[in-house]
Amino acid sequence: MSTHTWTSPTRQITGLHSIKGRHDDYDGLLELVGDRRFVLIGEASHGTHDFYRERARITERLIEEKGFAAVVVEADWPDAYRVNRYVRGRSLDPDANAALGDFKRFPSWMWRNTDVVNFVEWLRRFNAGQVSDRLHAGFYGLDLYSLRASMDAVVGYLERVDEAGAQAARDRYACFDLFAGEGQHYGHAVSLNVAAPCEDEVVGELIDLRERQAAILSQDGHVERDDYFYAEQNARLVLNAERYYREMYRGRISSWNLRDTHMAETLQSLIDHLDAENGRTKVVVWAHNSHLGDARSTDMGRGGELNLGQIVRQRFSGDNLLIGFTTDHGRVTAASEWGGPAERKRVRPALPNSYEHAFHELGIEAFWLPLIGRQASPVPDNLLERAIGVIYRPETERTSHWFHADLASQFDVVIHVDHTSALTPLERTPLWDMGEPPETYPTGL
Repeated sequence: MSTHTWTSPTRQITGLHSIKGRHDDYDGLLELVGDRRFVLIGEASHGTHDFYRERARITERLIEEKGFAAVVVEADWPDAYRVNRYVRGRSLDPDANAALGDFKRFPSWMWRNTDVVNFVEWLRRFNAGQVSDRLHAGFYGLDLYSLRASMDAVVGYLERVDEAGAQAARDRYACFDLFAGEGQHYGHAVSLNVAAPCEDEVVGELIDLRERQAAILSQDGHVERDDYFYAEQNARLVLNAERYYREMYRGRISSWNLRDTHMAETLQSLIDHLDAENGRTKVVVWAHNSHLGDARSTDMGRGGELNLGQIVRQRFSGDNLLIGFTTDHGRVTAASEWGGPAERKRVRPALPNSYEHAFHELGIEAFWLPLIGRQASPVPDNLLERAIGVIYRPETERTSHWFHADLASQFDVVIHVDHTSALTPLERTPLWDMGEPPETYPTGL
């Protein structure tokens, strides 16, 4: 592991740790983790191979060397739980590709890609080598877009353990039968006052399920408790998703805050469940930088948004480490519009007066930089920072993908990979294989 000094016209910075693809690349980072329970690892886009690869490398070491027992990701609860059953040897799926089969909703490439397949297979091998199920590491989802899949999961669980309860759930969830899709049509209809909200029904189902818990779990067993927890979280997801789809038509900030609050509630519920089973549990969280970097240090936070990283810092002060990613240029898997096909697009060089541009000028291909434990900030404050989600619009680069942030307050560690490559989807298309031609590259933005 080698370190460098960042010399700029205004400051000299020590402590840059080169990333060379060696096992010891992150020795110092693991020392920073210490005995913290929560390590939140972000990504500056949802389609960058290098971010997924380095995040997996860190996570594997946290599981093997630090005893982390759960990987919790920006994915829907029921889709991720199928993967959880696979990695813990509790499913009939023959391989990771099959276990990821429920990730069908746009953007499927976010989880159905070769990097996630490699990590899921690694996690299954790790668990297979443990002497007890209690030493297994699980894989869980945080998000709330799976309204219908979660309703189906609640009913499916109750059909196995409580047929009367299953019929009651069917009757309640029938409230959504008039609406197509996951929930957008429902939310729109309610916002126009042409349909009554289903709030009472979803609240009633969650209450009913909780009241039946003792009877359902009358037979002791770890698997039975795990299955009940899975169903209860689906019922809670339906409740929050119903609220989310109504809030979508009332304002971006309120719906964003509801979504990240749901993520925090899911994380807390999972920790409580795993702690009850195995004692103090350590968790790795994977999500976009925008969810995991402290929102209070960004334009979005100053505009009223909160996020999961902020909530974790406030709730578990001193027991967490927030890690962000940046890149200057390269390629990314992204769509041009919501619901569009995956494309392999060029990531334009970073704008001046940005963290990414400053890191590029160092001339180091990949490094990580600790941002904590210093008397003075190791980087300037309030520069621009880039965020690419599942959509990348280079034609409106500045307005669509850049915001001001105080990086040293937003994250505890930043990982920079200067030239990045695109995730490889499991379902490649001719459009993705072709990639964005050079002639579309703009000369100025």
